[in-house]
Amino acid sequence: MFVDTSHRSADIEIMDDLDMSGELLIKTLDQIAGINKWLGGNGLTIDGIKTLLLNHPNDKTISIIDLGCGNGDMLREVAEFGQKNGYKFKLLGIDANQATIDYAIQLSAEFPEITFKKEDVLSKEFDTYTYDIALCTLFLHHFEDKVVLTFIKTLLKNAKIGAVINDLHRHRLAYYLFKLLTLFINNDMVKTDGLISILRGFKRRDLERFSNKINCKSTITWRWAFRYQWIIKKT
Repeated sequence: MFVDTSHRSADIEIMDDLDMSGELLIKTLDQIAGINKWLGGNGLTIDGIKTLLLNHPNDKTISIIDLGCGNGDMLREVAEFGQKNGYKFKLLGIDANQATIDYAIQLSAEFPEITFKKEDVLSKEFDTYTYDIALCTLFLHHFEDKVVLTFIKTLLKNAKIGAVINDLHRHRLAYYLFKLLTLFINNDMVKTDGLISILRGFKRRDLERFSNKINCKSTITWRWAFRYQWIIKKT
């Protein structure tokens, strides 16, 4: 019996336990970051930033917020991209797990343009944040549909330039390819959460449905490996 990908799964990932800490969490954060980089996932987000900043002057500081920042690997790549291309970035990573934030701070000590903060992105406090660009890399799938739309509207209300969403394509082949890939990974949490993430991912019709309910110009592009890059630009 093949896995059913017709609808988004409601299963909860182990990592969604926001009180988790310890060696297993650290190991999992590092391995997820490694897999994402190896499969080219971070490049999709960088590419989205390039698109939003096309013809944008680089003589002013640009604030970028990364939601569900994990160990901070995405922001470190953004910082390096900014340094190489003459941008002045002010980067903020947000995660609801304090242990994750502490680890991200430790790994990012050489990047003064990056700061991190523990925050619930669905809280009233987060609703007051403002920024130029919002990033969601492998983060949106953690929410059910009605929360996704509310969250995106919040991001776009507070973003001056736009948002880059990089998330998983819910596809049967992606599910079985990930199973094959993780035969070589000795971490049951990575294996379990990775498969749940794929089943909580999106099909194009899902993202198009969300896109039709926001008043912004956006493009949705399928990219390897089974990712959707959704670039939303403020009008």
